Amino acid sequence: MIGFDYGTSNCAVGIMEKDQPKLLNLGEHGRFMASSLYSPSRDVIVNWLQKNINEPHKAKFTALRQYQLSKGQEALEDLRYDGIAEHLSFGKEALSRYLDDPSEGYYIKSPKSFLGTNGLLAPQIAFFEHIVASMMAHVKQLTENELQREVTQVVIGRPINFQGRNSEESNKQAIQVLTNAAKHVGYQDVEFQFEPVAAGFDYEAKLTEETRVLVVDIGGGTTDCSMLLMGPSFINKLDRSAELLSHSGKRIGGNDFDIQLALKGIMPNLGMTSQLLTDKPMPVNSYHEAVAINDVNAQTEFYNAKNGRFLAQLKRDSKQPELLARLLKVYEQKLSYQLVNSAEQAKINLTDNHQFLVDLSYLDAGLAQSVDRELFLQASENQLNNIAQLMREAVELAECQPDVIFVTGGTAKSPVINQFLQQQFNNIPVVIGDHFGSVTSGLTRWSQRIFA
Repeated sequence: MIGFDYGTSNCAVGIMEKDQPKLLNLGEHGRFMASSLYSPSRDVIVNWLQKNINEPHKAKFTALRQYQLSKGQEALEDLRYDGIAEHLSFGKEALSRYLDDPSEGYYIKSPKSFLGTNGLLAPQIAFFEHIVASMMAHVKQLTENELQREVTQVVIGRPINFQGRNSEESNKQAIQVLTNAAKHVGYQDVEFQFEPVAAGFDYEAKLTEETRVLVVDIGGGTTDCSMLLMGPSFINKLDRSAELLSHSGKRIGGNDFDIQLALKGIMPNLGMTSQLLTDKPMPVNSYHEAVAINDVNAQTEFYNAKNGRFLAQLKRDSKQPELLARLLKVYEQKLSYQLVNSAEQAKINLTDNHQFLVDLSYLDAGLAQSVDRELFLQASENQLNNIAQLMREAVELAECQPDVIFVTGGTAKSPVINQFLQQQFNNIPVVIGDHFGSVTSGLTRWSQRIFA
């Protein structure tokens, strides 16, 4: 039995060892595998998965996907003819292969962000199921290599809401994708637990008395808050519904902070704040779509042929066409993920530094942009205010004040965000948990309780 944090930013797996959760090493990824996948062609993902799927499910999986497998086989033959490596890559290696040539292959970061998207067609849902199952198969293989035994029982973390709109249908769709993927790769017993609740379970193990805890989990794709009644007398209960006082959650996370920093700090170098020859401001919709890597529809709109013609016309109509040439380069070479990755690296570096120079030489030789914490704070204003609202909502729904605020999630590591959270409830102590490991540890504790 394992706890599995299939996160928007990272994946991690835990087991219980001597009554304590232990995060496993996932091969070359270490304890945390970046949640990204690269395939030399999107059509061959299903073929890779078929080869790595759990045997009892393989025949049914194959029978239902004859067309996709046939299409993928044709793509594989083309790759072999061209001498292109046909294997899938995960984590940092996936990013590295993408950055080697962004215009080739298929790269996706944080697929969890897409699972609850409204309006997806059945083939799109099936495609995301293949991506998730491929990542799960890879993690499961590494887990079983580390443990030297088969793993069949898993507790997977989930946000309160995968999407803000039509949350009930969105959550149902996303959970179904995750369940199907987990079953495909050989998990027989699949359970889910809210990520902030799981993080709370890890904190609860350290408590010596009954405590009202407001858990704030700022992940890569969502922010979730839970008000929990916790303490030694509750720790072994299987039904914790009476102690789960309230929840709130919204699709605001690390990806959104990266996107806003890209817009505020990088996009002016691509002409976002420039003018047209008519002295009118530059239309900004394409700039937003270009970096909206967590929005299927926005990326589809940005990369369609009609928008390519529109961007070429914008360049002709611009007072600074050399800046619009960079945006056109993003379109032509599919550099959206590289732009947002530049912003993410800046955000990470601003954790320990007040200023950071972003390398943008992939857009133009010698191009760089300095960003600082003040600019990051300005770019993050809307996201931070939304997180504050979620915290207040959880407190109001619980109809009581917390004794302590427990903060977790990789995004909360930023001192800019951390300071903001400390200001929300001035008289209540704030405890910072393991930014990346608290949810995994809590899921692991819960797996021991429910599968014992």
